[in-house]
Amino acid sequence: MAKDLICGMEVDERSAKWTSDYKGKKYYFCAPGCKKKFDQDPSKYVK
Repeated sequence: MAKDLICGMEVDERSAKWTSDYKGKKYYFCAPGCKKKFDQDPSKYVK
């Protein structure tokens, strides 16, 4: 399970519909709104 960096929900990597790649790493999201928020400013959420 991966953690959605926006809302904190657990997301199953095998069935996740919304993903983004940032600096060579894949991030998983529970909903399109979380993905959109991440995509607007990924550096804000990646530590």
